[in-house]
Amino acid sequence: MNAGNAGTKVVLVHGGFVDGSGWQAVYDQLRLDGRRVSVVQNPTLSLAGDVAATRWVLDAQEGPTVLVGHSYGGAVITEAGTHDNVAALVYITAFVPDRGESVNTLLADPPPGAPVPPILPPRDGFLLLDKDKFPAAFAGDLPIDQAAFMADSQIPWGVEALNGAITEPAWRSRPSWYLIATDDQMIPPPAQRAMSERAGSTVVESAGSHSIYLSQPEAVTALIRQAANAVAA
Repeated sequence: MNAGNAGTKVVLVHGGFVDGSGWQAVYDQLRLDGRRVSVVQNPTLSLAGDVAATRWVLDAQEGPTVLVGHSYGGAVITEAGTHDNVAALVYITAFVPDRGESVNTLLADPPPGAPVPPILPPRDGFLLLDKDKFPAAFAGDLPIDQAAFMADSQIPWGVEALNGAITEPAWRSRPSWYLIATDDQMIPPPAQRAMSERAGSTVVESAGSHSIYLSQPEAVTALIRQAANAVAA
């Protein structure tokens, strides 16, 4: 238990194709600290809409807040994290765009030999992952039944969300931490290392899939606590 730092709030932001319920194990562990934890439910229709949803939750926080983003949620917290209540950013195997960049621009320049995420062609302005390839690409270290459920319960991801460009990256004015998942088949680890280095993040690495927030909530929680401790200090 780490109740001494319970005053620092945490806001959790999910990525594409999933919703905020995936944060429950991380939420439960942080709540053991006596900490206030909030989960943003991004519509994932546009970056602007997701930033607005995140800022709406941030408005309700009283005091310093650690803003956490997984995957596409990294783009959301990069744009929303200039909010006055945000004291630190935590990226969980996430995109970290710079000014003028979007998720699409980062996806367009993968490292040599990087796996290609099994994103299906857009339909009516939305994207999904190939259900048969979802487990290996997104959730390789989860039980197959859980991965199959995630594949069948995907939330369509709006193309406009991927195209949304960053105006003022919060990591330029806030300290940041980054968890690299070394077995990620969605965002290649070399790309994660390059983005986190550019942002000047404090980095830890852990063997895990893109769903490391589900498979290893202890590792994710430990990094969030590290950021919260730094804020409290």
